[in-house]
Amino acid sequence: MSFKNVEVIKEANIYFDGKVTSRTVLFSDGSKKTLGIMLPGVYNFGTDKAEDMEILAGHLKVKLADSNEWMEITTPTTFNVPAKSSFDLEVFTPTDYCCSYLD
Repeated sequence: MSFKNVEVIKEANIYFDGKVTSRTVLFSDGSKKTLGIMLPGVYNFGTDKAEDMEILAGHLKVKLADSNEWMEITTPTTFNVPAKSSFDLEVFTPTDYCCSYLD
């Protein structure tokens, strides 16, 4: 998959001492995505807007704030995170992701 006619912010988003990084991609319709890599580790992310997290490659577990259960991901998949929420990740291998911010 590729994106056409976009603006890419050159400055990286760097989290957790460099173990999670991404670049922001802006679309002409006003929408925004980030493309990034997560290295092995345990992370908690908060959300302002709702997000679709597309895991393109990697092995990890995800737990949404409103759930007591961990979901294991070993193949490409997408999960939704509600606005004003959070999610926990336990990343086992370098993981490639695309995050879409929803209105």
